Amino acid sequence: MKKKQRHIGVHMSDEEMQLVAAADEVAFRSPVPTQVVSNGEYNPLPQTEDQRKVEGLIKEMGDYHAKKHGMSRRNFLTTSAGMATAFLAMNQVFGPIFSAREAEAADMQMSDRRAAQLKNQFIFDDQTHFIRDDFNQEGLLGLTKWAVGAKVNPRIGEAPMTLARYKMDNYLKEIFLDSDTKVALLSGAPFDDPSWWLISNDAIQNACRSVNKLANATRMLGHAVITPKYPNWMDEVDRAIEELHPASWKSYTIGDPFGPSKYAWRLDDEKLMYPFYEKAIKAGINTICIHKGLMPRDYEKAFAGTWESATVNDLGQAAKDWPGMNFVIYHAALRPWLADEPKLEMAEFEKSGYIQWSTDLARIPEQFGVSNVYAEVGTTFASTAVTDPRFCAAFLGQLVNEMGPERVVWGTDSVWYGSPQWQIEALRRLEIPEDIMQSQGWKIALGGPNSEVKQKIFGLNSAHLYNLDLNLAQGPAFEADKLTAIKQEYLAMGGDTDRNNTYYGYVAKA
Repeated sequence: MKKKQRHIGVHMSDEEMQLVAAADEVAFRSPVPTQVVSNGEYNPLPQTEDQRKVEGLIKEMGDYHAKKHGMSRRNFLTTSAGMATAFLAMNQVFGPIFSAREAEAADMQMSDRRAAQLKNQFIFDDQTHFIRDDFNQEGLLGLTKWAVGAKVNPRIGEAPMTLARYKMDNYLKEIFLDSDTKVALLSGAPFDDPSWWLISNDAIQNACRSVNKLANATRMLGHAVITPKYPNWMDEVDRAIEELHPASWKSYTIGDPFGPSKYAWRLDDEKLMYPFYEKAIKAGINTICIHKGLMPRDYEKAFAGTWESATVNDLGQAAKDWPGMNFVIYHAALRPWLADEPKLEMAEFEKSGYIQWSTDLARIPEQFGVSNVYAEVGTTFASTAVTDPRFCAAFLGQLVNEMGPERVVWGTDSVWYGSPQWQIEALRRLEIPEDIMQSQGWKIALGGPNSEVKQKIFGLNSAHLYNLDLNLAQGPAFEADKLTAIKQEYLAMGGDTDRNNTYYGYVAKA
């Protein structure tokens, strides 16, 4: 039997790669994605019938309101009124999950006023990425070159086929100018093949120092990526402590995110990891962010021998043994999102109250009697919000109610998905349906766009983790720093209509 080949840089096999296309070239530029966008770590679900309905409504409603405002539809959809239009369309298809009013789409002043009222909200993005300047693995661009040859889009060749879209200049624009993000945590990822490292630990810290010096404030924090089981991996830990002074640690228990890897490991490995925890706590760098979940559909075969490291069955004991270490679990450990059909996933939750692997995470604090375990929602929030918002509300509601709102942190996995502003708006507007609250016996609602619960998720929990002194009682954080001044100038020059609603990564072909 012919062995199933996998592309470097993605989970997906050759056969699966034939089913996807580059999102920035073929996806409709809606304020909110109208199909799942994958960064290559999981198979993007084909656009569902509901998503097709949402896309059609956004186009129809966008045309109507754009004409009223004397604008093109594309320009209208980059405005705050266009953003409201997208959530109105989603509510028509999925039910009233998002707080949105027709008046916001019809009255540009109203939607702009709402945006202005929320622009100073403190938002700490716990998971962001860009790639180093000398990164040359063109495979990260997806199938753009293939698409040119296949002529799937007559104009696809007009877009520059470079890796610049993933580099620092575009990152700064997407994160700090085109969104309300105030602080970003810059991350990296290890690979068994060193040439695939997206950015080095040194480059992460250099970027943070440059941005913070420019802003004259702490706007970026950085990870040091650790690689347990790699030869001499603790030497890099020692160097990071002595020279780099990272804000926290980042690692992948599966070893290589696109694996399978020969370096898979467990958080509760006493011989391997406990000396690291002791050293990290002694150095005062006592937060570690761990990639969990997001396995491909065929994970049991594709990650044979290593997939169990992507679960959280190694977390509880480690957290109990090391109460001084904070464990932030990326993607909230959600196993492959929507492995089959969205409605089946939701039906399973309604039947059992269980969401594969993320429910296991949500129950660890009570099960093990620990308070040092956190759920980060990057990628999982983005993909669930646009595919089945009702499931998204259930997923987030379970984390908030079973872990507590003080243990859920915000992250977007940007810039793989373009500007994170649509994700920010989605959480601001998301509400847990009352029937789910009642059936699960939950007491904690998400509340309005600036509720106490959402403030904790958006930034206050991470500010506590990273010891940021915000002085919010004295007024909005960072309102007088240089980066804010740059953004004000950007907006004054029309930057608010420069958000291009572009998403980077893979989408399933029609």
